[in-house]
Amino acid sequence: MTYCVAIKLNAGLVFLSDSRTNAGLDQISTFRKMIVYEKPQDRFMVLLSAGNLSISQSIREILQVEQVKETETSEPITIWNAKSMFDAARVLGSAVRHVYDRDAASLRQAGVEFNVSMIFGGQIKGEGMRLFQVYSAGNFIEATPETPYFQVGESKYGKPVLDRVITPTTPLDEAAKCALVSMDSTLKSNLSVGLPLDLVVYEADSFQTDKVVCIDENNPYMKMLHSSWGHKLRQVFDSIEDPMWNGEHTEIPLMVESARGKPLRKITTPQERLI
Repeated sequence: MTYCVAIKLNAGLVFLSDSRTNAGLDQISTFRKMIVYEKPQDRFMVLLSAGNLSISQSIREILQVEQVKETETSEPITIWNAKSMFDAARVLGSAVRHVYDRDAASLRQAGVEFNVSMIFGGQIKGEGMRLFQVYSAGNFIEATPETPYFQVGESKYGKPVLDRVITPTTPLDEAAKCALVSMDSTLKSNLSVGLPLDLVVYEADSFQTDKVVCIDENNPYMKMLHSSWGHKLRQVFDSIEDPMWNGEHTEIPLMVESARGKPLRKITTPQERLI
């Protein structure tokens, strides 16, 4: 399992991934889930992957040379000459289907499903930034102002803070902090996600970035964030008043709801309490 998140903002893009791969309790390894494709002043793209490691590694290798042709006589489209991120995403989808056609039957015979999920985003000169989530069939969807981020892998623990904080107008540094809090929440609750982390922050229309960071357990900012986030959550929790029942600080009566949706009634007998 893994956790990857990418955020599309007016100001730029944020990409974050963990690096844990496990095939059982005693087979835990570290593999990078992020790869950056960069041609300065022309294009900047990032690919995040979750799912079967052998499948995602094959896709990444094939993507370097994969081509899509509109007609027999047209020039092949690759990620390096695509005129739009949409076309680059089509090339990625073609690479996914290429690996599926080659390996899916053999994997199925071995009892392994063809399982891969990817996030692909960036900017090509001549158009704005775009962000896509790519599925196992090679099809994809695009991020919108209403849904400005994508997650793949173990996403549920890190989603609430993204929903509460991220909007298209969120500043880049704040979005990077939010992504790291989202990752920290996932690290706290799921052992199948682990350090080190890879973080890329891309500023719109720059077509390159120097904000590429590998974060391990000794990173001072991540240690501070982990400690502060837990402490602040506890402070906020303690500041909220406990429930009060009829204005009295008495034991909360046990209640049971009628199957027909009638008002709740108190449980009064020992027999009922055991049900």
